[in-house]
Formats: sequence, C-alpha cells, structure tokens
Amino acid sequence: MTTEDSGRMSLLEHFKELRKRTVRSALAIAVFGIFGWVFYTKIVRILTKPVCDLSLSQSTPHHCGVLYIDGVLGPLNLQISVAIVSGVILASPIWLYQLWAFVSPALHNREKKYSIFFIAVATPFFVAGAALAYWILPLAIRVLLGFTPTTLSNLIKFSDYLTFVLHLILVFGLAFELPVLLVSLNFAGVLSGRSILKPWRIAVFGITLFSSTFVPTSDPLTMGALALPLVGFYFAAGGLALLNDRRRAKKIVE
Repeated sequence: MTTEDSGRMSLLEHFKELRKRTVRSALAIAVFGIFGWVFYTKIVRILTKPVCDLSLSQSTPHHCGVLYIDGVLGPLNLQISVAIVSGVILASPIWLYQLWAFVSPALHNREKKYSIFFIAVATPFFVAGAALAYWILPLAIRVLLGFTPTTLSNLIKFSDYLTFVLHLILVFGLAFELPVLLVSLNFAGVLSGRSILKPWRIAVFGITLFSSTFVPTSDPLTMGALALPLVGFYFAAGGLALLNDRRRAKKIVE
C-alpha cells in the first residue's frame, strides 16, 4: 500500500481501502448467508416462536392464522432476508475485523496489536446484543399486540414481522459494539478516559435518542432494554479507559 510522504493515505487510497474492506465483508456475508438459506425453515421457526409455534401448526391447521405471506414473491424475499441477516451475524468476526483494519492504517504499528483484542471482544458483544434482542422479543410482542381491541383480530404480514425481528436483532447487536470501540480506541491511544467521560450528559442523551430512533418499536420497555445496558457499558468503558490511562502514565514515570 503506497502512502504520501507525510505517512498519511491520500483520499483516493482511502476510497480504495474502503472498497476492498467492503467487498471482503460482503463476500463473507454472502458465504455465511448460505447457512441461512439452507436452514431457512428452522430459523423461521425460531424467529416466529414469540408469535406462533409453527411446529404446532402442522397438527392444528389454523394455529398460526395470525401470520400470513402476501404476494407470489413473498416467500422468496423472506428467504433472501433471512439468509442475509444470518450471514451478517455469522460473519461478524470477519466484517468487524475489516472495520478495524480500515481504521488501523491511521494507527502506529505498536497500536495495531490491539486488533486481536478488538475482534476477540467485539464478536461476543455483538452476539450478546442479538441474544438480548431475541430474549426481549416475546415480551415486546405481547406488549404491542396488547393494544389490539378485543373486538378485532390482528393479522400480521409475515414479511413485516420478520423485518421487525431482524431489524431489532441487528440494532441491538451493532449498538453493543459501543463499549468495545471506546476501549479499543483508548488502548490505541486515540481517546483518553477523560475525553470519553467528560461529555457524559451528551453521551447519555445520544444513547437515549439512538434507542428511541432506531429501535423498531414505540414501547419504552424495548427502548429501555437497549438504552440502559448501553449507558452502563458507556460508563464502564470510560472507567476502564481511566484505569488504562493511569497504568500508562505510571509506566512512563517508571
């Protein structure tokens, strides 16, 4: 990779690097998406469990009458969506590494060693966020469907429901990368613990705004389930950064 005399990448090189990392991430998602395509039926049964147990519908024909698929292309679009999201989740170690690799050229060589730390921690946090979304899903569904008048039936378009579930899982998974990113940048010497925690009021407001904007529900339960852990992670990341700053300063003095 060529760089300018100043050691910085040119704008064109940044675009080339971004394209390379994006292509590699897309290929990894496509490869792992095959898993979602092959096991589509099993994944759909898991995702629909909060609303309806599809396995029981085989013995009781009208058991899942609340769900329906619209249009000729509906089933195909659903399978493609499940395959893509499955690829995003399963390929998370790869595209997370590509994300860090895009940032790392701006770091010194001694700082790039934290790439292993970033990937090792970022992947479990992404999975933990996705798991929390799925865990809170049944309660969120019950709360939302509870607003249906008793005199009416709520028919749910399956594509809308699946989009809702996958959106929720991805938002939670990506949001849980916040503390990993903050700590990694601190370890790399880009952010200090003081600079992380100083704007804590703005950070808490931003987390709350993010949760209320990107969570695909309007109920405070689901938004709180995302906002509260993120606020806790934010302060925990700031605390770890402060400890690391003290350790680094003490090492310099010695």
